[in-house]
Amino acid sequence: MILLDPLARPVIGHRGNRAHAPENTIPSLLEAVALGVDALEFDLRVTKDGVLVLMHDATLDRTTDATGPVISYTRADLRTIDAGAQFSRGGPDFPWRGRGVAVPTFDEVIEALPRTLPLIVEVKTPAATPLLVEAIARHRLESRVIVAGFDANATRVLRGGRVALGASTRAVAGLLVPALLLRRAAPSWYQALCIPPVYKGIPVPISALTRATRPHGVVTHVWTVNDPAFAQRLWRLGVNGIISDDPALIRAARPRG
Repeated sequence: MILLDPLARPVIGHRGNRAHAPENTIPSLLEAVALGVDALEFDLRVTKDGVLVLMHDATLDRTTDATGPVISYTRADLRTIDAGAQFSRGGPDFPWRGRGVAVPTFDEVIEALPRTLPLIVEVKTPAATPLLVEAIARHRLESRVIVAGFDANATRVLRGGRVALGASTRAVAGLLVPALLLRRAAPSWYQALCIPPVYKGIPVPISALTRATRPHGVVTHVWTVNDPAFAQRLWRLGVNGIISDDPALIRAARPRG
C-alpha cells in the first residue's frame, strides 16, 4: 500500500477535496478521486442508533443546517439534513446548499469509492472502533487502510492485528525527547505518524520525528498542508504523505521521479 511505502510521496485528500466541496461527503471524496489523489482521509463518528457516519465535529453545527451532537441523531434523521449547507469558499455564496448532499455512512462511502484506493480513517470517538472493526472485515479493507485517532483507546483493540495504525497524540508526545536528542525511536504498535506542523500553537518537530522513526519503517503523513512550497519542503525533509484540502494544488507541486 502506497501509504506505508517508505519511498512514496502520496498526496492525500483531506476529508475529500475540502477546499472546493463540503468536507466528509461523497461528492467531496469523489472530486478528490477524479483529481488523481493517491489516498483519502476522513473522520468517523457514530449515530444514536449505532451507524458509522462521516463527520469531523462532535456536533452538526459547523457543516450542516442542523444543530446538536451527532450522537443525538439516528441515521434516518441525518438523511434529512443538508451536509452542504454551510460550505463556502470564503464569499457570500453557499454553492452546495440545497443540492441534496447528505451525511454519508461509512458503508455508503466504501461502496462509492474505487475498490483499491487507500484510506486514512480517523476515529473521533472510541465508540466507533468496534463498528469500524466489523466494517473493515465486511469490506475486506485490511490491506488498504490506516486507522488513526488522537485518543489511544480508539485504536487499542486493533493493535497487533492486520490493520495499520497511526500513532495517538500520547504516542507522538513520547517520541519528542528521543527525536530531539537525535536518537532512534522504536514504535511499539503503530506504523504511521499522522501529524500537524503545529499543535495547540506549538511547532511540531516534523524533521526530527521523521528521522527518528524512519529506520523502524514508520512513515510520516502531515496535515493539513495547502501551500505547495511548504509541501515541497516537507518532502525534502523526508516526509512521505501530504494531507491537503486542495490536493490538485499539491499534486502539481510534487517532485517527479
